[in-house]
Amino acid sequence: MHARGLHSSHHAADPWRRGPRHIFLKVFVAILSLLGFSLGVASAATIDGERKQWHDIQLTFAGPKTSETADPNPFRDYRLNVTFTHGDKVYVVPGYFAADGNAAETGATEGNLWRVNFVPDATGTWTYQVSFRTGSDVAVSLDPKAGSPVSFNGEKGKFEVKPSDKTGRDNRANGMLQYANKHFLRYAGTGKYFVMAGTQSPENFLAYYEFDNTKDYRGQKGLPYPDQLHHYDPHVKDWKPGDPTWQGGKGKGIIGALNYLAGKGMNSFYTLTMNNYGDAMDTNPWIAYDEHTRYDVSKLAQWEIVFSHMDRLGMQVMMITQEEEGEQTLGKMTVERKLYYRELIARFAHHHGIIWDLDEEMDRFRYFTTQDTQDIANYIKALDPYKHPIQYVQWKAEMIADDKTYGRLLGFPNFDSTALQHDPENTHSETIKWLDKSAAAGHPWLVQLIEMNPGVRPDVEDRGHNKVRKLAIWGHYMAGGTGTMFFFTDPIGDLNMEDFRSRDQLFDLIRYAHDFVSKYLPFDEMRHADELTSLANDYVLAKPGQAYAVYLPDGGTTALDLSGASGTFEVKWYNPRTGGDLKNGSVRTVEGGASRALGKAPSDVTSDWAVLVRRVGTR
Repeated sequence: MHARGLHSSHHAADPWRRGPRHIFLKVFVAILSLLGFSLGVASAATIDGERKQWHDIQLTFAGPKTSETADPNPFRDYRLNVTFTHGDKVYVVPGYFAADGNAAETGATEGNLWRVNFVPDATGTWTYQVSFRTGSDVAVSLDPKAGSPVSFNGEKGKFEVKPSDKTGRDNRANGMLQYANKHFLRYAGTGKYFVMAGTQSPENFLAYYEFDNTKDYRGQKGLPYPDQLHHYDPHVKDWKPGDPTWQGGKGKGIIGALNYLAGKGMNSFYTLTMNNYGDAMDTNPWIAYDEHTRYDVSKLAQWEIVFSHMDRLGMQVMMITQEEEGEQTLGKMTVERKLYYRELIARFAHHHGIIWDLDEEMDRFRYFTTQDTQDIANYIKALDPYKHPIQYVQWKAEMIADDKTYGRLLGFPNFDSTALQHDPENTHSETIKWLDKSAAAGHPWLVQLIEMNPGVRPDVEDRGHNKVRKLAIWGHYMAGGTGTMFFFTDPIGDLNMEDFRSRDQLFDLIRYAHDFVSKYLPFDEMRHADELTSLANDYVLAKPGQAYAVYLPDGGTTALDLSGASGTFEVKWYNPRTGGDLKNGSVRTVEGGASRALGKAPSDVTSDWAVLVRRVGTR
């Protein structure tokens, strides 16, 4: 039985924070330390998972028995860190209270198991040493000596890591996605660069009815279920034998939804991990709505199952840690906020494609100053052993001065990514602006289109998605942007979105553009160069002298300035409406040294086309 008790509100005073609580903790620590020395509490870790490079390895320790509602609080008054070492590689990985170690299945709220997840980036022998300490709010301290040692503190061990046996899209075949001082993430294992393609809707993806203790506090979202939570029933058929479930078959809808998206070529997903006081008020990691230092162990273990499946599908997880309507829920750099980031990092940072998003529309009401934003980013980077990228979602920056939006963070080393909201007409120019400004500031950002306003309607209402395709999808990719995802609007909108097939054609159109960029272009070496053609409304990417891509939104033809290039260039055409192979047009090759006409498309000459002009012998 997954029982939960309500506790005092976040806004009420906590009588344990001073005086009696502090004295109690000191006495408790002294007793535990004494017992640990005299009775030898510490025992060898249990090591689970495949001991292979880029695979998740779990170390589980038997320690103090406690519960989600106990005092001392197992989340804020204990701190587990494990240092993993291999040659000159050193990772300090935060751990967490795991209850009985199988809470996703049992719904357990208590137990004596503590766990750390680690992804080794090299084969061979890894050693580890454990720091396990207790004390008032020790969990949120970055001081390694904070609190007092207890139980299995000081345990050491080692294990062997072999090469991965995975292939294809599986992230374990490719390694961690890492910021690489460029506008694209790079897989640490294969060295391949990553072009993002995904969906932003529903933003409350984790408001799923088969997660423990998941409730709707607002309602009226238009979902077809009395609980007003997501069921994803249309995607149960997309679940496959061998895919994960929990508690006797739960989870098929949400796992099937991810299978469908991966099958459409999507490789990224945007999801809120907390939306208190926001649009839906149905997603948070706690045992109760306002209990901000008590974490729901079984719910988070079930989230872990879903995120692990995304790794296997080769999908990135864009974690939006708060919504702007509720961005004051945790205050600024409070114990509650620091603990929130620590729990997310401890439980989920081992996933390969994480992006930490500080806020949805963080700059809209300017609650967080520039210094606040930098302080949060610094804290996350200090805790995250894998240094995943940090971003926030921007509220339509064309309506705000640059120095009030991302401009205030240019050059700041712990902020790595933009998540743009824009009208489609502004997508191309705004993408170019932040690519250029961040590069000039010495810390190039990932520049991603997250939301096109006012949103994308269902296929039945806009089959071709012409405006979306031309101005947003291709306008972004052909500026040199990092990738696109889209927000859905009525009548099948964001919060009431149950069947992703309502945008089946949209996902195809995104995939076609993604395929062109990722399969045919040296995209990580190209930059926008619209000035190289004679048309005013086309888009150009260039690796001068080697490869050029031209997008013609209205079809027709143009001339490309090759005066700075030499040699022979092949001319190939790509259909943005159907995807597929490159095709021949009326001109097969052109010579460098001057402006050259590119000829006409193979067919449908008044529709949009992309043209690849590539030096002969270049692939």
